[in-house]
Amino acid sequence: MALLGEAQPGEDLLVVDGLTVRFGGLTALHDVHLSVGAGTVVGVIGPNGAGKTTLFNVVCGFVRPQAGRVLWRGSPLVRHRPEHLARLGIVRTLQGLGLFPGLTVLENVMAGAGRHARTGAFPALVGAGRSARDEAELAGRARETLGELGIADLAGRLPGVLPYGVRKRVALARALVAEPDLLLLDEPASGLSASELVELSTLILSLRRHMAVVLVEHHMDLVMEVCDRVVVLNFGEVIAAGSPAEIQADPRVAEAYLGDPAEEASGA
Repeated sequence: MALLGEAQPGEDLLVVDGLTVRFGGLTALHDVHLSVGAGTVVGVIGPNGAGKTTLFNVVCGFVRPQAGRVLWRGSPLVRHRPEHLARLGIVRTLQGLGLFPGLTVLENVMAGAGRHARTGAFPALVGAGRSARDEAELAGRARETLGELGIADLAGRLPGVLPYGVRKRVALARALVAEPDLLLLDEPASGLSASELVELSTLILSLRRHMAVVLVEHHMDLVMEVCDRVVVLNFGEVIAAGSPAEIQADPRVAEAYLGDPAEEASGA
């Protein structure tokens, strides 16, 4: 895969510093802190409604916090918007895939290569404002990434005719072709088969040589296998943070997911 130079371990790429987000009377995040070092995989877990998606949305510029800040390579991200992320070196995958049904697999992946395009990727798709050489370069990047994910032979197909697990690979290829410094993975394991989960785990582990990864995921086996550090949210607050082993042994995490056994036994 044609990726950028290897990340320098120990460098904090992303720092979330005291984020608080309110929607009317609902506090979605309260004083959340998180750091992501280069070459690391950080998992963000928690029950439904814990604030995981809101956290991603703040980092990506969809939501503005009432307090706190997001630092990227030591500088605050101020008034950034989702369309600015790729050129910053940040790419996010979506739970709903977000593929363009009228574009081929190759064209969908080319749309993610705008960071490397002189006038953006979409002009290449419509034949405007780009030389044949530029378009060929983008297509080459896209084909190489598809090949790394084992789906190069599907380049000319439309996404809608492909199985769900394959479409997830296409969406991941579109993210990886941008050669990000930070990859935000939003529930990448959902809907995958057991064999596809093994392939996803191997891929995530290989990515740490080139980028940092933040993983929001409900599939705990995957989280515990690939993550260096795990942050647990519950009702918008960080209730635990540490290594996978520390998180597995933390009673606060078990209570957040399973409830309080003492209360359940007493019928409370």
